[in-house]
Amino acid sequence: MARPRRLRPRRPLRPRRLLGTALAAAVALLTLVTSATANTLSWQHVPVPAQVRPQAGLNEAVAFGPDLAWAVGADAVGREAPGFPLMLRWDGTAWRRQAPAGVGWQGELLSVAGTSPSALWAVGRDAAGGARLLHFDGTTWRENRPPDGVALTKVVAGAGEVWLIGSRAGTQILLRRDGRGWQDVPPPPGSVYGLHILAADDVWAAGATGSGATVSHWNGQEWQQTVVDRFPRSALSSVLVVSPTEVWAGGTAGFVGGPPGRPIPPLLVRFDGQSWSRVSVGADFGSVDSLAPASSGALAWVSVGRSQKWGPPGSNPPLVPGPDFLAWNGQSFTEYSEPGVAGEGDSRTLRMAPVPGTATVWSVGRADGPEVTFAPRILRFG
Repeated sequence: MARPRRLRPRRPLRPRRLLGTALAAAVALLTLVTSATANTLSWQHVPVPAQVRPQAGLNEAVAFGPDLAWAVGADAVGREAPGFPLMLRWDGTAWRRQAPAGVGWQGELLSVAGTSPSALWAVGRDAAGGARLLHFDGTTWRENRPPDGVALTKVVAGAGEVWLIGSRAGTQILLRRDGRGWQDVPPPPGSVYGLHILAADDVWAAGATGSGATVSHWNGQEWQQTVVDRFPRSALSSVLVVSPTEVWAGGTAGFVGGPPGRPIPPLLVRFDGQSWSRVSVGADFGSVDSLAPASSGALAWVSVGRSQKWGPPGSNPPLVPGPDFLAWNGQSFTEYSEPGVAGEGDSRTLRMAPVPGTATVWSVGRADGPEVTFAPRILRFG
């Protein structure tokens, strides 16, 4: 008769093994929660004030914190009639319309930037094409007299500096605020569309010449210019300097021939300290409208206006929507689409404004409206 087997009592888990098991479970749970949270984050539509007309449009925004941001554009009257300058302020709860003191002219505001919440500038143009320059002192927006004979398109701030981009008698100009007035800075060859200011003697410019898209660097004495894409009619509108060995610039690539109205490809390039290389954005057509940094200064977001890509072979229509926003994690991009808005189409422009000290990013622009019109568009991530 077989003898019954004696069952040995199980050895209790050692404290170290118990701790390891608990840590592994916690890490697994945290990973699942983090992944789920990341997957649920998306760009959200934020309404404009009710008194803003349906055919308004926004051109640019700047943020100083979770409860303070500004956006500028034009409040249209009709499809062809001149509109009025539009200025909105975010107070942490909603966007509210602001009325700059003494501004009664028709036209639009094109750009806004500042070195602090109490030192902002906005540039625009009136219905006659005249330059308009506004300043905010922390309490009131007031008009300032622009330099004589200029047309202004953009204001850029950084490192305590404020610069203006514009033209005089049809020639490109750059103006720097020196504390008392605006002083001319000789521009690089060609056209300048965007700046990144690190210091008075360390400024990067995105633009174009007849040779192609360019990035130029100002050392306080002269510009050093590099043609980063030699395809005809390519141009860069934004540049972001992360470090001497990491610089990004975006805009549109050129094209030759093709049918009238053919979409233009986007252009995103990166400098690694030695050379410039082109980076894919997951879209065949569109424009890189803006580059947004994280709080660390590293690239966080790329926006692609009018993003389209080729659909599957034989598809009708042949083009399908491409990614509107690209989130960069240091190695690769994650694609995001803008949310749909009832009665409106996609955004024509996506100009981003990161909120300092947070992961939140604003995007403003104008979208396709009903019956070939347009509509103001504000989006937020985070």
